[in-house]
Amino acid sequence: MFEQLETTILSALQNIFDQFGWVGVFGLMIFENATGITPSEIILAFAGWMLIERHGISPAFIPLGGLYAGLGSAIGASITYWVARLGGRPVVDRFAGIFRIEPILIAKAEDQMHRWGSGLVLIGRIIPGIRTLISIPAGLAKISFLKFFVATFIGAYVWCTLLIGAGYILGHEWMLISEYIKTHLPLVFSLGLVASLVYLAYHFRETLKALIESKTSKRTEVN
Repeated sequence: MFEQLETTILSALQNIFDQFGWVGVFGLMIFENATGITPSEIILAFAGWMLIERHGISPAFIPLGGLYAGLGSAIGASITYWVARLGGRPVVDRFAGIFRIEPILIAKAEDQMHRWGSGLVLIGRIIPGIRTLISIPAGLAKISFLKFFVATFIGAYVWCTLLIGAGYILGHEWMLISEYIKTHLPLVFSLGLVASLVYLAYHFRETLKALIESKTSKRTEVN
């Protein structure tokens, strides 16, 4: 199963990169940042390997590759930003319900965005798991689009350039890494499950704490 999935991903990326080159990377990053479906780590690492290292291109091209990917990321994130900004809480809450995200977490993120603005966007863009979600509270808070776009591009450029560079350096070892992962797949899944449970427990605690604080605040207002 893993080999089939691996082959499918590699084949799809190879076809896209062969036909469109860095324009393909640009398009994939727009889609990834607008939907959060395709993992940027795989796209960018493979791009560093397939489009630079395998073609014998100088590593000096890595920053330019990061520019293609970073710009695509900023455009994709802008789509999410405008959906949240124009649609407001009704649209965001509807999607939150589909993905089982607690509304209180969205409200807290929006409050933090009002407080920190584009600085929070910049930091969020280089944190895995937060990168594609940070556009939602930014849109809800209606921070300046220009500031949002600039902060998003800077953070995305750093993220993309580092991953492309990692793909360039480690790409030729992909078969070795792949074999190691398949050999230790049960351990990988176990660690992933534990990490997910810890993550959910942490956020459940934060959600419970926020709900308690909210109820306490309402009781105080009533009294």
